[in-house]
Amino acid sequence: MADSLPDLADLTPLPFLTTAGTIDPSYEKRIGVYAIFDQHQTLQYVGYSRNLAISLLQHLVRQPDHCHGLKVHTVDRPDRQLLVQIQNHWLTGQFPPGNGSEAKLWSESINVQDYWTAAEATTVAKSEEGDKPKLLKKIARRLEAEILAKLEARGVRQQIRFNPKLKEQGLLDVT
Repeated sequence: MADSLPDLADLTPLPFLTTAGTIDPSYEKRIGVYAIFDQHQTLQYVGYSRNLAISLLQHLVRQPDHCHGLKVHTVDRPDRQLLVQIQNHWLTGQFPPGNGSEAKLWSESINVQDYWTAAEATTVAKSEEGDKPKLLKKIARRLEAEILAKLEARGVRQQIRFNPKLKEQGLLDVT
């Protein structure tokens, strides 16, 4: 089966963003396997998705400094087994940080606790239980503004909307 799987080395490298500063709209609702590379074309992450555009946007928001290049193989029908086989084939002999030691940073919602200041941590720790969602949302908004500024400086022009319900839990993720 491995002989019929696409080789990562044979795929054309693509820029992560279009010249307009967005994720390629042709990836919207497309199914496939993708590899993300940093500015030095070092492999950072290999994943698969039922909606490439959303997954790529999530990675860009979570790891903007490491999303510069891309290789993609799309499939017409959702077949998880095939997607996993291709992902594993691409990972053979390679250990990108996003699939290893830094997997949480690439695949989970951003947790504000990982980025809050000492003062914010103290304020949350001393707060009443009923006040915590409001405080977490405030911290999430600060972090959201920092992320959006970093993306804008990077040339990202894509509209990005964070899930408002998750902010009250101290989490940031795109919707």
